[in-house]
Parts: sequence; C-alpha cells; structure tokens
Amino acid sequence: MQHGPSLFAGAFRRAHGISFAILFTWLGLGRGVAADVQEARSLFLKGQYAECIRVTEKAIADQEPSEDWRIYLAQSFFATGRYTNAYSVITTNLENFPWSVRLRLLGRDVCRQNGKPEEGETLLKEVNNLGLYRMWAYQDVPNLVTMGQAALLLNYDPKRVLTQFFDRASKKDVNQREPYLASGELALDKGDFDLAAKTFGNGLKKFPEDADLHFGLARAYAGSDRRQMLTALELALEYNTNHVPSFLLLADHLIDGEDYAAADKALTQALAVNPWHPQAWAYRAVLAHLRNDAGGELNARTSGLKFWKGNPEVDHLIGLKLSQKYRFAEGAASQQRALEVDPKFLPARIQLAQDLLRLGREDEGWKLAESVHADDAYDVNAYNLTTLQDNMAKFTTLTNRDFILRMATNEAAVYGEAALALLRRAKDKLCAKYGMDLTQPTTVEIFPNPKDFGVRTFGMPGNPGYLGVCFGHVITANSPASQSGHPANWQAVLWHEFCHVVTLQMTKNKMPRWLSEGISVYEEKQENPTWGQDMNPRYREMMLGKDFTPLGQLSAAFLAPKSEMHLQFAYYESSLAAEFLIGRFGLESLKKILADLGEGTEINAAITKHTAPLETLEKDFLAFARERAETLAPGLDFEKPGNETVAKIQEELPTGSLKNFHLLHRQAKKFLDEKKWQEAIAPLEKLIELYPGHTSPGNAYEQLAQAQRGLNNTNAERATLSQLAQRSADAVDAYARLTELGTLAQDWPVVAKNAERSLAVNPLLAAPYRALAQASEALGKTNEAIRAGQTLLLLDPPDPAGAHFQLARLLHQTGDAGAKRHLLQALEEAPRFRAAHKLLLEMAGTNTNAPPPAPRP
Repeated sequence: MQHGPSLFAGAFRRAHGISFAILFTWLGLGRGVAADVQEARSLFLKGQYAECIRVTEKAIADQEPSEDWRIYLAQSFFATGRYTNAYSVITTNLENFPWSVRLRLLGRDVCRQNGKPEEGETLLKEVNNLGLYRMWAYQDVPNLVTMGQAALLLNYDPKRVLTQFFDRASKKDVNQREPYLASGELALDKGDFDLAAKTFGNGLKKFPEDADLHFGLARAYAGSDRRQMLTALELALEYNTNHVPSFLLLADHLIDGEDYAAADKALTQALAVNPWHPQAWAYRAVLAHLRNDAGGELNARTSGLKFWKGNPEVDHLIGLKLSQKYRFAEGAASQQRALEVDPKFLPARIQLAQDLLRLGREDEGWKLAESVHADDAYDVNAYNLTTLQDNMAKFTTLTNRDFILRMATNEAAVYGEAALALLRRAKDKLCAKYGMDLTQPTTVEIFPNPKDFGVRTFGMPGNPGYLGVCFGHVITANSPASQSGHPANWQAVLWHEFCHVVTLQMTKNKMPRWLSEGISVYEEKQENPTWGQDMNPRYREMMLGKDFTPLGQLSAAFLAPKSEMHLQFAYYESSLAAEFLIGRFGLESLKKILADLGEGTEINAAITKHTAPLETLEKDFLAFARERAETLAPGLDFEKPGNETVAKIQEELPTGSLKNFHLLHRQAKKFLDEKKWQEAIAPLEKLIELYPGHTSPGNAYEQLAQAQRGLNNTNAERATLSQLAQRSADAVDAYARLTELGTLAQDWPVVAKNAERSLAVNPLLAAPYRALAQASEALGKTNEAIRAGQTLLLLDPPDPAGAHFQLARLLHQTGDAGAKRHLLQALEEAPRFRAAHKLLLEMAGTNTNAPPPAPRP
C-alpha cells in the first residue's frame, strides 16, 4: 500500500521535475505549514514588508513547499521597489510550480515593471492556456479570482467574469477577502463607483481591518465625497502604516486642494517605502510642473520610468493631473506621450478624448471616444461620451464672430439670441477691462439634461452643485429648465463663466481656483448689484467662527466642503478676497498678478510681488472679512438664543424691545402660522428697517408681503415686493406676483419690468411672455410685443387660441401678412372665438359695424 504513492510521485517527478513535497501540498496534505503561511500573509497585509521578506526567505530556504511563500516574498519585494528581486523570485520558481496561475499573474506585473512586458504577456497566455485545459483544478477561491483577473486582462466580457469567477468565488467562501477586492476593482475600472463603494463596504463588514478594502472604498468616494474618502484613507493607513497606494491617493487629494507642501510630504512617505514607485514619481513630476520646474519634472518622470521606460501609466497620470488643473493642452500632450509607447492604453485614450473636447478640438475628441467605446463597450466614460454625442447632434448651433452657442433646438428658438447678446456684452466689457484680446471664438454649450451636463463637464453624469463650468475656450452650463428648488439667474451664470474665459486665458489656465472663482463672482456684482453673493447671517456666523479659510488655503475649501453651504461660502469668501485685493491694491495690480501666473510664477510669489508680504495679506484680509461680517446690520443681534429665551420672548417681550434677528423671525413666523397678520407686521418691518439687504429664502420681505396679502392691503404688498425685486436677482415668486398686481392695476411699466426679471431666471416659462406682450402693446412698443407673442407660441401656452389671436392683431397693425395665418390658427383652436371672427372680417374688408342680415323666410 505504501509502494503505490511513492511510485506515482517518482513518475511525476521524472515527468515534471516536481518534488513529492510540493505535490503533497497541492493534494491538500501539507496542513502543518498553513499557520506559518498565515503569519506571512498577516505581515504583508499590515505592511511589515521587511519582516515578511525575512520570514518567507527562511521558509523557502527550509524548502517549505507552498507557492504562497513565493507569492508573499515577490509581493513584498514588489511593494518596496525591489523589482529585480521580485523578478528573480518569479523566474526561479515557475519551473517548480508549472500549474500555478497565481504566480504567473503576479509575474506579469513584475515582468512589466522590470521593462519586460512581452515576457509578462507570455505568462498571461500561460494562465489562459492552463485555464482552458485544467479549469477543474482552479476551483478554490484564490485561483478562481486569479482566473477572473486574467480573463479581464485578456478582454473577456466583464459581466461574465463577474458572474463566472468573482461571484462564484464569493459564494464558495464568504470569509475570504479576494472576491470583494476583485469585484470592487472591476467596478472602479468601469466607472461604477456606487457599486464599488457597496462592494468594498460589504467586504469591510467581514474584514474591518483590511487596508486594501479601506483603500478601495476611498477610491470609490474620491469623485463624490472627499470627506468619506479621507476617513477611509485614515483607516487604511491605520491598519497598514506603509500602504503606498493610500499615500498616493492622499497626495492626489492634496494636489487637487493646492496644498503642494503636504502633497510632497505624502509622496516622501510613499517613496520611503518604495523608492521607485512609478506613480509616486509621476506625482512628483506634476508638482514640479506646477512649480514651473522643468528640470525637476524631467528628473521625476525619468525616475518613474527607471525600470520600465515603456510604462504608459506614468505619462497618463501626469497628464490626468494637469488636466484636472485645467491645463488641458499640457495634459493632452502627456496622454499622447503615453499612447506613443502603448497605443492601446485605454485610460490615456479616453482622457485624451475628453481633453480634446475641452480644448474645442471636437472632431478629434468625438472620434477618439467612439474608438474607445468600440474597443471596450463597458467603459462607462466612453459610453457616456458617445451617448452625449448622439444627444448633442440634435442641438441647434448659433454663431457669430466671437461665439459658438449650442443649445437644445426648442430653447435656442426661445432665448438663444438673448444669450448671444449677453455674451457679446460680457466680452466687450470684460476683455476691455482686463486688457485681453481673445484669439478664437468661445464655445458655449447649454444642456437641458443635467446628466448630459455632468458627462460633458466631469465625464460622469453626477454634478456636485455646479451651474456652469469654463475650461478656457469652452463653457458648459445647465439650462434654466434643468434647475429645481431655488433657480439661478441664467444671465448671471453666463457672465460669471465668461469672466473665467478671460482670466483663464490671461493666465494660460495657471491660476488657483479661489482666485478664478473669486474674480468671477466679484465681476458678477460689478455688472449687476443683484448678482453675485452678499454677506448674510449664515455667512456672518461662519466668517466669525471656525469656517473662515486663510487666503493661501482657499482652493482647498472647494475640494471637500462639509456641506453645500460650505461650498457656497467658499465662493463668497473668494469673492471677498478679490474685492480686497482690488480695493487695496487696484485692478492694475491684479492684472499684473494674472500676467505673472501665465508665465508660471507661483501664486503666493505673484501676489507678494505686486501687493504685500503674504503674512501681512493674510492678517489684513482676515480683518477685512471680519469687519464685513461684524458690520452686517449693526442694529441687530445675531446671536442664536436658547430654547428658554425663545419661549420667554414669544410669551412676554414686546416686539419693540427685540433686536435679535432670530427672535424677530421666530416671532413673525409664529404670528404668520396663526394667521395673525397684523401682529406679524411689526417684527417684519423692524427686520427690514434694520437689515434691508437680507434677501435669502424666507426673508422678511416675503413674509411681510404674505401678511399684507392676508390683510388685503394690496398697495402695501406691492410696495414690499418691489423692494425685494430691486435687491434680488432670482425672487421669481415676487416677480410673478408683481406682474399679476401690475396687470390688475394696468401699470404696464411694472408688468414689463417684472416679466423681464422672471425671464432672466427662467426664459422657458410662458406666463412672463404673455404679460410682456400685453404690456409692450399697451406701452406702444409693438415690435417688442410681437417678439414676445411669437416666443410665447413656442412654449405651448395654456391658451393657444388667445396667444395666436393676440399675435395676429399685432401683426395686422403693422401690415404683416402673417397675421391671417395666426388668426386662422386661433379659430382652429376655438371655432366660436367671436373677437377672432370680427378681426377676420376686418382683414377681409367687411364692415364689422353693420347689422347682421335679416334671416331668410
């Protein structure tokens, strides 16, 4: 009985050169080494790479047979940048493990990083061949996952890989980490970040101390929730203090926030673990580029390519980060360098497609996106772009010498010319002010579907609260039709974005975000006092509290805001910074700063050169901003009262003695809720008297008008709403009510003014055009009335017969032959429309005052 197995083992050894001990392990009989292998595994997962190398080398010297020892040794060498050592481990063990797909798949990465990609592809083919003929031998979890990963590299269908490999592996043993990591990575690669977050989250329920799973979760949140990303990174580095990918993602985040010193520190920590990590050196190259250090950039890039000169990921990452800094020309050049060494490298191809689109090189960009989608139907970015292209093919294009305006056809007919006129006015004023001569037309694209805006702007359908974005020569914006909740003034949005066109081109896109946004918000307010942002009670609280951001850190305030309010506050504080710099040092000083930025000067150096030392600026800006906060409505107390004070005030104290902003509002709201209209007036009038500039939602003007309407005091209501309308750029309810009241009073100038105010927020509403047509006619402005009537008919008005009749009457007055067509359309909608019949007879030359003929006997 003992002779059989030994003969079998000897025959196997002669045929394959494999020791009996290794076979013993493959047959599942080497139980004694499992605990030791788990020790090596634990050391590796905790980042204790040196100790893992010591343990695994000893085990291999002791001829421990498991392939796991070799895998953990090669992985530890690889993680610490000892790429040639990792290569030696792989190549010296392949013969002893001819059936190991795990060793071969790891070997592919090791060979590539050693500049031997062809050898790596040979190992991948061997994995494929082993799977074709011996798939029955790879049914355990680690091998199933390995086979699935290899299948993805060989361009197998991702859905089939997920179900046939990763899902099967997970069902075989829910207590192994590899299926979660592989499935999550697949979701990340295909841009499905929600699924990735869910997958990594499920894995962390079972493996809460797994650094790789925390890192995967951080990557899933990187594009949508930076705060959760940072939390996940903190946990990853807690459980593996040498987790290089986490250091790199942290550096990526810090570069986005323009905290370059901290980013460099994170990269130093990464390079302390792996001195030759390609991505770490790529990030170093990015930092050097942003410092205008061409020599440092070249050295860093060379270091990243030291072991594998044909690695496309280095230039791809450099280009990606430059494009995220709006340096699309430099970014596109880096992607092209990546594609020179690997023309099939999909990440570089899709990024280059987006860069070209943002540079206005649309024919090239769309063709490249189509080719990526043809090669990888599961690439979410490519799919989104090709779908977007189909949608945009239906747009109407309006052009003049300075602009190419693309909009949905129905919207272009309604306000396309008005948008072009506004953009022309912005160009004339802002280019003259900043001394900028634009050399090519600006492309403006307005999207009725927020998902299309997200894809065109960010590559994905999500939108983190943006109304518009400028890339330099290209502006993208959400249509007024897509806005919900509290709509924004579309004219202010386009003015803001065109200001970016000027400043970005002045600086060759080399300006920090806070300065870019600050100038645009500032210029909004210069053009129209109701545009832009003002100090308000919430901003006052944030400014005087812990939310104020120093001047040199303002760009980071946009990156991971605690809330939508904090993001808006970042815009406001940046506009204050622009106002401070211009007010203190003059516009010419700001223009010199912008010019220096265009030459590659670092922002703090440029500001210091033309203003004052940064330390002085920081101190003076803080004083300026806080003075603005403290002088807001000085007659009011803005301290938030406790519950006991609120109860006491509401029960006992008269309005006349109150000066607290919050208590006055609470008292007024209490009276309004109880429909005590007269009692509500006093606190609201006091709020308006002491703080006339407060126009945020729920302001005292709106509430006072409500009380006055409850008292049927129409004149007072109208006066109150008129004050609000003069101060707010988006008080749509006030505009509508003033239009209604003006119509009742036949105060046509008021009607026209408020109809136009409504259309500046949403030009796609029928009611303001109807009112504008009526008011313009009454004011003798027939041409304006005709234009309003024609536009009204484009918007499917609730009374089409009346709209056609009104337009027919106006056209008839001017002798326009089109009057009869509209009149017949009115009668088609309403055959018994007596006034229309009368006008038709008038057009026919019939005496409409003659008595009707007597009936026939």
